[in-house]
Amino acid sequence: MKTLSLMSLAAVSMIFAGVADAQAFQRNGTVSSNRGTGSYSASASCAGGTCSRSVNRTGAAGRTMSNSGSVTKTGQGQYSYSGSTTGPNGNTRTRSGSVTVTNGQ
Repeated sequence: MKTLSLMSLAAVSMIFAGVADAQAFQRNGTVSSNRGTGSYSASASCAGGTCSRSVNRTGAAGRTMSNSGSVTKTGQGQYSYSGSTTGPNGNTRTRSGSVTVTNGQ
């Protein structure tokens, strides 16, 4: 189990800023550079004490990458998280764990 300060919790909270309980957002767009044009699609939602997010990116060469994850409040100052990332070659990395937030320690 990991212990985080309030500063770390603030950083995690910023990820889900503006996404209230039972609300969601979806963003889609393109990014252009001297290498070409790529696209992205991102979404996030929160409901029932769990916030989830997902991002898919396609580069100028057509290679894709996806990333998703969620955080769940499991108790007073306690959270669990999980997520996965799949790279352009199809390799997937998963992660999960729990976090305890302390009062500035």
